[in-house]
Amino acid sequence: MTTNSIVALFGAMIVLAAVPSVSVLAVSTRSATAGLIHGVFTTLGIVVGDIIFILITIWGLTFLAETMGGLFVLIQYLGGAYLIWLGVRLWRSTSKPMQTEVKTTSLLSSFLTGLLITLGDQKATLFYLGFFPAFLDISNISYWDTGIIVAITIVAVGGVKLVYAFLADRARLLISSNMTNRMNTVAGCIMIAVGVFLISKAFLS
Repeated sequence: MTTNSIVALFGAMIVLAAVPSVSVLAVSTRSATAGLIHGVFTTLGIVVGDIIFILITIWGLTFLAETMGGLFVLIQYLGGAYLIWLGVRLWRSTSKPMQTEVKTTSLLSSFLTGLLITLGDQKATLFYLGFFPAFLDISNISYWDTGIIVAITIVAVGGVKLVYAFLADRARLLISSNMTNRMNTVAGCIMIAVGVFLISKAFLS
């Protein structure tokens, strides 16, 4: 991976991690109702789930690139189209403010909440399938590149979720619909741009 691709991937993952979602709701709720430490453990579960999906996706893509040859371009087209579709849906979506409910829970429960929320998203692999080829050469990926991506995930995704946890713990954060919609628009535009870039890259290859 080049310095530019690392910076681009890091920035994109920060923005996407910041979009109000089920995982953000879980982190904020746990932190606001049970304390910051529960928000931290929920975040840890989310990050572990993301890393599992990323490792499966990266090495699965490497296998596909090596065995499918030219047909791998088709996967790039499909991945790009999928990202554009997700971006349009996110752009056009409307959201309601997050609400929290009081409940007593354990640290293990908070961790499992974050982990299972992430692993329960069956579209995550497809998302990464379309996302990563825009930032790295899948056919020539190394263990070092994989380590960089995992580190980016820990810092970007984990860092953003911890910010939500801290704010929710201190101020019982309530995100307005207008703020949520603006963030959805920004994230949607990023996904559309990445999708278009991926399709263009496949077309020119």
